[in-house]
Amino acid sequence: MSASKVLLGVMVGLAAGAVIGVLLAPDSGVNTRKKISQKGQDYADELKAKFDEFVDGFMEHVESAKDDARGMANDIVDKAKAKYSDIKSKAMSNE
Repeated sequence: MSASKVLLGVMVGLAAGAVIGVLLAPDSGVNTRKKISQKGQDYADELKAKFDEFVDGFMEHVESAKDDARGMANDIVDKAKAKYSDIKSKAMSNE
């Protein structure tokens, strides 16, 4: 089982426990609804923060891969230019 599935299961369990606890607490309906709304907002904010963290990490990997690809492309171009120059020099010396 992957860590993300375990984390998701734990978060769902916590959310369900919080909702059940609030619903069973001896409090007025207005206060209970406020508590449920606040807990929902807290979980939404936490989920958004985790998603933003994931996106930032993903974008770092993308930028790193792009930099690596540029470096490899520049190496290939440099080698091709050197080879061309070498072949051109040999051709000129044979004339």
